[in-house]
Amino acid sequence: MDINIILIQSFEKWLQTLGYAGSTVYASARYVNDFFFYLKTSETNAIEAIQPETVINYHKHLQTRPHKTRTGALSQNYITSNINALKRFSRYLQQTGKPFFEVAIKTQPDKEPPKTILSREEIKQLYKACANDTLGIRDRAMLSIYYGCGLRRSEGVNLDVKDVLLKEKFVFVRAGKGNRERYVPMGGAVREDLEQYIYVAREKILSFKETHENALFLSLRAKRLCANQVMERLHKLKATAGINKPAGLHSLRHSIATHLLQSGMTLEEVSRFLGHSSLESTQIYTHIASE
Repeated sequence: MDINIILIQSFEKWLQTLGYAGSTVYASARYVNDFFFYLKTSETNAIEAIQPETVINYHKHLQTRPHKTRTGALSQNYITSNINALKRFSRYLQQTGKPFFEVAIKTQPDKEPPKTILSREEIKQLYKACANDTLGIRDRAMLSIYYGCGLRRSEGVNLDVKDVLLKEKFVFVRAGKGNRERYVPMGGAVREDLEQYIYVAREKILSFKETHENALFLSLRAKRLCANQVMERLHKLKATAGINKPAGLHSLRHSIATHLLQSGMTLEEVSRFLGHSSLESTQIYTHIASE
């Protein structure tokens, strides 16, 4: 096996051990892989041969490299994320006793892009796009967790089935942002979607394999879904529903926050629902809700 592949796999495990989000682990490994590809084109064949100028030249390369999927250059946020991944990789090499290189580049990200909010009608179209088969029932449950309960991406994929308290009509978030726990209320429709998934679709998935997996959201191999797999399902639902907005899982959270404020829920109530540590985090939705 390629030594670089082994290094990246070991880097991923190191990030997971430190508790990085699944999306950060995935992106960091991808960025480091891009860096290795660049090293091959510049005939740098060993980590020991990487000099400060190598990283500086790579940074310049990113600033001039065209985007692969659309016209124009790479965004500053993309470049910043790439360089930050190299900083993590350098720290991993150093802390595991391997040859390492310094990344001394300071980058300034763009201003935070505007949040994508889906309308109530668009949310309805997403639900309508869910099929009536096993995956469709699972899709509805995902929408109910990320929109109906407003959970963050990692909070949703980290749920175990025992965290869905159907009788009490609560979802227990064991490890939210800042390791804070909270109970999130579920409405009647959300409860029905989760009950249908847990007792019908999830049981069917478990019947495929002899396993006692605790995760709420399971793949057809009866393994815990990762955030990227959930994102793929959302993209498919968007395509079926004809929604062209750049909406991700966090967009569902933004959308429910906006809709709750529009329906008359107080800022304090929405803040508790979202698990925010302060009202300042929730206030960003007030001007969106009034538009």
